[in-house]
Amino acid sequence: MPQMIVRGISVPQIQSISTALIEELAQVCSCGTDNFMLECLPTVSIFEGKQVNTYPFIEVGWFERGQETRDEYASVLTKHVLSLGIPEVEIAFRVYREDSYYWNGKLI
Repeated sequence: MPQMIVRGISVPQIQSISTALIEELAQVCSCGTDNFMLECLPTVSIFEGKQVNTYPFIEVGWFERGQETRDEYASVLTKHVLSLGIPEVEIAFRVYREDSYYWNGKLI
């Protein structure tokens, strides 16, 4: 169920790495590829009164899987983004609590 919210990387760029990225992340998380979602947000960034390029940033929402899995996930994600010629990317993890996550109105 990892959900990745992407800013500062174009839709065509994400599309070009999406299949290989998701396949590798599924191996890291020991789950199927159908558990992943990539969302590309169109973002306008402003600095000193001018529109500037948005810094590449990916927020990962997931149920905690431990430090080792998180480190490997971040490494795989970074490798694929850098392969696009993007010089750097930041990744942050947002952890969902199982006692606060509902699917179709029911606690999972």
